[in-house]
Amino acid sequence: MTTSCEDDAIPLRDPNNSGGNDFVYTWEKTADSLQLSTYNNYLGSNGTFVENNTGKTTFHYWPNAHALDVLVDGYLRTGNDNYKAKMKALVQGIKVKNGNTYNNVFNDDMIWLALSSLRAYSATQDQEYKAVAEELWGRIKLSWSDNVFGGGITWKQDTPKQKNAVSNAPAAIIALRLYEIDKKAEDLEWAKKIYAWQKANLVDPVTGVVWDNIAEVNNVVITNKDWIFTYNMGTWIGAGLRLYKATNEQTYLNDAVKSGRTVLTSPKLISEGLLRDEGQGDGGLFKGILVRYFTELTQHPTINSTDREKFANFLKFNAQTFYKKGIQRPTMFSGNNWKVAPAAGANTDLTTQLSGVMLIEAAAKLDKDGYFD
Repeated sequence: MTTSCEDDAIPLRDPNNSGGNDFVYTWEKTADSLQLSTYNNYLGSNGTFVENNTGKTTFHYWPNAHALDVLVDGYLRTGNDNYKAKMKALVQGIKVKNGNTYNNVFNDDMIWLALSSLRAYSATQDQEYKAVAEELWGRIKLSWSDNVFGGGITWKQDTPKQKNAVSNAPAAIIALRLYEIDKKAEDLEWAKKIYAWQKANLVDPVTGVVWDNIAEVNNVVITNKDWIFTYNMGTWIGAGLRLYKATNEQTYLNDAVKSGRTVLTSPKLISEGLLRDEGQGDGGLFKGILVRYFTELTQHPTINSTDREKFANFLKFNAQTFYKKGIQRPTMFSGNNWKVAPAAGANTDLTTQLSGVMLIEAAAKLDKDGYFD
């Protein structure tokens, strides 16, 4: 099913140019339209979301965790209680669709759900979300091992000799979100040791680029420095910002800013000023995750004005390009290349759609807060 959404930007005549118009971006209306399209076109059973908009109804755990994040974005922006009902149905439905358990062999899947559940808890103070996050956090910590690569959380519960960025920096963020709520020293210690391990093993000390994983293959330990993905940069930045807030240790903020500056310049991460096309499937979600944490970096109160302006302009350029070129209208489907809209009737995976919503929700927030002036 498709839905038509009215959100076209309003052309206003520029009084300083008798022949031209200014282009006014309607960020909040567009966020509403993307949220509505996502709900109407991807909703499956038990309040969960299906794989794509062209008939594949498979349930996937981790995109649904990010769908919860996106619903939280909508609720925080609008205060509309309809989002709360959707959020509750989704978090409960994920358990049903996952075999009546939140446990998952992929640690990162559980990490994403713990993170979005903690955001839902912060937004609503509903204890059910916090309970879900605490249950997941208890399971995730079991996959830490000191005797393989000197620490780190495994990518999966059954891969003791593979540890990924995606199962570490985001886990540190869980610990720090819980620390903000309960002020338990053990959560802060977990965050510190996870962060220190990732910094020592999966982060380029010069550029702040995050490498994807370290693994033992045929008795040889290999660090995969060829896989550089946007979402790993995002969660590394997010962990650094939160550790700085918790400890006031400048090195954490410096790490986040270093990686943020690299995002703006690395051909592994951008192309022609846009976050690069990482395809659909899992890769479709990567850019949206980076945008979430890069927005936090942009709005951090202690970064210098030069960095703040560069970061804000980067997000603004990505959002404006996507707004004008990357959305199929009026159906409001997202392109995985943010300067190319999907063709009519083309497939858009849920992952790709969610990244587009995340970008426009971020733009609406940044614009409202005065960063797009």
